[in-house]
Amino acid sequence: MKKITTIILVCVAITCSSQTSLPLLKISANKRFFQTQDGKPFFWLGDTGWLLFVKLNREEIIQYLDARKAQGFNVIQVMVLHDVKRAVNKYGDSALINQNVETPLLTPGSDFNDAEQYDFWDHVDYVIDEAAKRKMYIALVPVWGSNVKSGWVTQLQARKYASFLAQRYKNKSNIIWLNGGDVNGMDSIEVWNEIGNTIKYIDTTHLISFHPRGRTTSSRWFQKESWLDFNMFQSGHRNYSQDTIIGETQYGEDNWKYVKEDLAKQPLKPTLDGEPSYEGIPQGLHDTTQPYWTDKDVRRYAYWSVLSGSAGFTYGNNAVMQFYQAGDKGSAYGAKKFWQEAIKDKGAVQMQYLQKLVLSKPYFERVNDESMVINNAKRYDRIIAARGKNYAFIYTYRGGKIKLRMGKIEGKKVMASWYNPRTGEYTAEGIYGNTGIKTFRPKGKKEDGNDWVLVLESL
Repeated sequence: MKKITTIILVCVAITCSSQTSLPLLKISANKRFFQTQDGKPFFWLGDTGWLLFVKLNREEIIQYLDARKAQGFNVIQVMVLHDVKRAVNKYGDSALINQNVETPLLTPGSDFNDAEQYDFWDHVDYVIDEAAKRKMYIALVPVWGSNVKSGWVTQLQARKYASFLAQRYKNKSNIIWLNGGDVNGMDSIEVWNEIGNTIKYIDTTHLISFHPRGRTTSSRWFQKESWLDFNMFQSGHRNYSQDTIIGETQYGEDNWKYVKEDLAKQPLKPTLDGEPSYEGIPQGLHDTTQPYWTDKDVRRYAYWSVLSGSAGFTYGNNAVMQFYQAGDKGSAYGAKKFWQEAIKDKGAVQMQYLQKLVLSKPYFERVNDESMVINNAKRYDRIIAARGKNYAFIYTYRGGKIKLRMGKIEGKKVMASWYNPRTGEYTAEGIYGNTGIKTFRPKGKKEDGNDWVLVLESL
């Protein structure tokens, strides 16, 4: 039986442990993006590895992290406590004493080589440290929203638990905090503010946001809270016809509208889509007879939101987020593959091309500017444009004509090329005068998923 020791003693030991150090993340001077502490741009390319701490052993963790690192991901979003009533990892280690978040189950010291010695929290440490070795950040959700909404976490318990987490991980350089967890901020808002304020008071160096319920954004409840460093929205898994929200915020699949909503608020804070439709999940989540979202849908969400002004993008895969594997008693949301196969899905591989595109030009000067586009339309025919001083990115999801008002970037002439979001390859288009109205058209017929980025560069 594992010996239980005091929280304070173990926390002191852990926070002093060595770790591969990564640069701390900061908010950029223009308040719209992330940067490292030395001023370099940081484009958030996240993956939802929600059940990583409880579903994988250490060998599998390495397999997962290596795969995502190779694909360009630099942030992994993980639930610390998915279910406080059954918070047990793959080794049988429980996270809590008596299912109480204010009493974590701890053992003296840590031993990453002996499964009989390390505990649940040592296993979490192991993931964080291995991610750091790969220059990856871990975005921790302290406790998933359903636990709080169900009354299993009181405000006092939340304060003690948040204090434990902040003390334990404040000296880990690759931590990001995600308060909430698929929940409306008004559900137990006192608890969410308690967690946010407690973490921020103890840990002053790491960024923190709030992961909200689908079709909502953190700015609607916490924009003016001092603990909230950046916004996160969840555009969700429903298609246009499944969106039952009534009113001005009935955005459907138009995740770019959340970016515009967030960036219009004060004080200005960065924002990003922390949970769009997952690759390999049925539209609407629960009815497996519905069509499944694919790589082309993932690309649309990514380019729409980023070129509208977001500071990054989080990809998700149905099988990977739950780490569906052999031996599981069925899958959630109709996952059809084990995670070891799904981790290679096309959408995951293609996300790095967006990252490479936006980092290829002066990053912090990029702004959304759809006044460039004359023939804009609704839904899948929407064209999203962004520009800097000497470049512009114009994304079309369906191909077809792009009619542009020139002169929005500097230079008498511009070089135009097509960037393929599926391969990351450029195709030269030509050199054009930078005045008047010009029409461009990528190859292929106009259809869903024939997506391209028109890249203009000043000459």
